[in-house]
Amino acid sequence: MSARRAAWLLAAGRAAIGAAVLLAPEATMSRWLGAENARRGAVKALGRGLAARDLGLAFAAIQTLDDPVVGPRVLVACAFADGVDALATVIEREELPPVAAAGTVAVAGGAALAGLYLGHRLAHED
Repeated sequence: MSARRAAWLLAAGRAAIGAAVLLAPEATMSRWLGAENARRGAVKALGRGLAARDLGLAFAAIQTLDDPVVGPRVLVACAFADGVDALATVIEREELPPVAAAGTVAVAGGAALAGLYLGHRLAHED
């Protein structure tokens, strides 16, 4: 699979998650933060904000994939956001359901690594 196609799929996955959180914040945030926490209005508000961030990043990534300078930089910005999500989850793991925390670290950490790798590949394609 080409780096461009993989980056497009990564961005599409980000958009899908963002849309799901925006439309149903309690249901989706409960998978990350646990059902009890996800019922709180403040958590739903935070979820919607994160959803908007992810939708914006996904849109930017898809729109810049063909730009050899900006595209890789956007992927690195996405990777940074994912890495912070993973790190924040590790830091607060004692307050989160163990399975949800592990899943979030795996998904967000994997997306961060994939974004860095794909950004590098796109920046150095001939």
